Amino acid sequence: MRLVGADGAQIGVVTTQDALQQARDLDLDLVEVAPQADPPVCRIMDYGKYKYERDIRQKEARKKQSRVDVKEIKFRPKIDPHDYGTKKGHVERFLKAGAKVKITIMFRGREMAHTDLGRKILDQLVSELGETIAVEAFPKQEGRNMTMVIAPTKKQIEAARVAETETPTTAADEG
Repeated sequence: MRLVGADGAQIGVVTTQDALQQARDLDLDLVEVAPQADPPVCRIMDYGKYKYERDIRQKEARKKQSRVDVKEIKFRPKIDPHDYGTKKGHVERFLKAGAKVKITIMFRGREMAHTDLGRKILDQLVSELGETIAVEAFPKQEGRNMTMVIAPTKKQIEAARVAETETPTTAADEG
């Protein structure tokens, strides 16, 4: 087998017993890093330390990732203006939090003959939200439902992150 030392230097091709003896002498582990190679490649290392450092790197990578939530709001084609305003407020709140929003218009019975009413509601919502959103999936009819996915623009996501990091202090906090 080809042996790599603890410092990363090539030791050369040695027998398995010699490699194990060298690892024991250094009080380290012999780890096979490339079993498919010809000859197989092994390395002398502290395997516990290696696993610990790998886990730390993975944890840091997960911290830097951002998870995007997808929230869903359901409308009906015959929605009252006040109910529409309330649901629009929910959509705005989700977008400010940085989440994508899936908007579903549910049709029942004879409402299926008037899918244009659902389309008008979606168009009205997009026009009222204006420049703060980007339409990711345009309205699409799927059985008795019409769905559309919208997401906040990059500017709005950045503003949400800044607002999240800036927590206001009160007099009670200072005293």
